[in-house]
Amino acid sequence: MEPNAAGTWLEDTRTSYDTVAAAYADQLRHLLDETPRERAALEGFADRVRARGGGPVADVGCGPGRITAYLHGLGVDVLGIDLSPGMIEVARRDHPDLRFDLGTMTDLGLADTSMAGLLAWYSLIHVPDEEIGTVLSHFHRVLRPGAPLLLAFHVGNACRLRTWGYGHPMRVHVHRRPPSRMTAWLDEAGFTTETAQTLTSPESSLGGILLARRRPA
Repeated sequence: MEPNAAGTWLEDTRTSYDTVAAAYADQLRHLLDETPRERAALEGFADRVRARGGGPVADVGCGPGRITAYLHGLGVDVLGIDLSPGMIEVARRDHPDLRFDLGTMTDLGLADTSMAGLLAWYSLIHVPDEEIGTVLSHFHRVLRPGAPLLLAFHVGNACRLRTWGYGHPMRVHVHRRPPSRMTAWLDEAGFTTETAQTLTSPESSLGGILLARRRPA
């Protein structure tokens, strides 16, 4: 079976992040303190949500909840969603005042047009190309018309199999993609990209951040 065959990559990702959940949370807990441009992007996203009257926001692929908690601190009504039960357990332990749900971005269990904003912070990096359209269609479905979408990802043109991380064995494919490809996928899914930037920081040796908005259907 191919490494990105249906179901295989999801199970590999879930198992890998269950394995590393506690170590991952410990190592990345204060990473935003070192990444001012990422903080600025999150703050700009929060401003967009508030400017449109607020409402619920989904942090999809939330991991241990560090970005969810940061947005909450900015006054955003945010919930975290992750496919890894281990990550959700750590997120609920570390942020007991916030909501974290088990779920997957390929079958997002949120109601149509229920979200005032959505972000996927370095969580699309394990999704194979052939599944990106499905993921973005779910993002479009759950967002209100005009609502902002924030994506962070690794920039490049390669995919590598990661077998070790955070002191534990893993099996995840890490995809690097050019911003032009991400922007094209967003356009096909019904989004308009408003800002795009690339940056180097402790988050990524070369990262990309796109801010888009959902076009009316």
